[in-house]
Amino acid sequence: MGQLALAAKITHVPSMYLSELDGPRKGTRQDAIDGHIEIGRRCRALGVDTIVVFDTHWLVNANYHVNCAPHFKGLYTSNELPHFISNMGFEFPGNPKLGKLIAEVANDWGVETLAHDATTLNPEYGTLVPMRYMNADQHFQVVSVSALCQAHYLNDSARLGWAIRRAIEDHYDGTVAIFASGSLSHRFAQNGLAPEYAFKIWSPFLEQLDHEVVRMWQAGEWKAFCGMLPEYASKGHGEGFMHDTAMLLGALGWSAYDGRAEIVTPYFGASGTGQLNAVFPVTPQDGHAIPAPQASSAEGYTAVAQRL
Repeated sequence: MGQLALAAKITHVPSMYLSELDGPRKGTRQDAIDGHIEIGRRCRALGVDTIVVFDTHWLVNANYHVNCAPHFKGLYTSNELPHFISNMGFEFPGNPKLGKLIAEVANDWGVETLAHDATTLNPEYGTLVPMRYMNADQHFQVVSVSALCQAHYLNDSARLGWAIRRAIEDHYDGTVAIFASGSLSHRFAQNGLAPEYAFKIWSPFLEQLDHEVVRMWQAGEWKAFCGMLPEYASKGHGEGFMHDTAMLLGALGWSAYDGRAEIVTPYFGASGTGQLNAVFPVTPQDGHAIPAPQASSAEGYTAVAQRL
């Protein structure tokens, strides 16, 4: 019925907002902003009506959650970096119908998910920053999905991604884009060193690790990347434990995915972290490579943790 038209891994660094404002950081993130504008342009050209964002700033401790209120509007100040994002205005429509379909299909696939349409909960800045540059005219409806998952398996996040694709393609009458909103390595500069690392990666190891991952994405080495994702998320200090990336790859077919990433905004450093904007072509998949659900027992969790 519906179509998943575009998938991307995107940055949401708060210095993009600073880049708009008068001061020493003005204009310094224009490349990232231009990348968002370009991805938004492509969504419009493809007829996208709704953007689903996997938001690594939405922390949850149980279940997966979908914020699908009918409308979002307000002023946002980051609790993490209030000196970067303060009183940033936002407004855009939501999509309760799609959000509830996502939760319904995810539960059918064995991934416990709750949709919230009658809520006063606003999105976090992993959603708000990209929508500022892609959706200033409120052209797109927006659904936000929790992706800072404290007690969740990456396998389940991959299955959630596949369930989201099934909800779109099998049950939704419309065209959708999905964004994994999060960094590559995410080791922030130590307190007191943030200005020194404003445009740098925290360590040579993390920088080289990220560059190798980008190379793998461009080469289409998905079986190898999916196999290393849990360890990459751990040793690379993955933002949101890289659940956004697992959701993205799950929607695309996991290790059976056969596309190659297109880099829209080249890799850059921000406060020690590694960032980019990249588009992942959506290719036909049957979902056979999607990981089985993990055991839910404490013993199963311990066994997985010991392998990381």
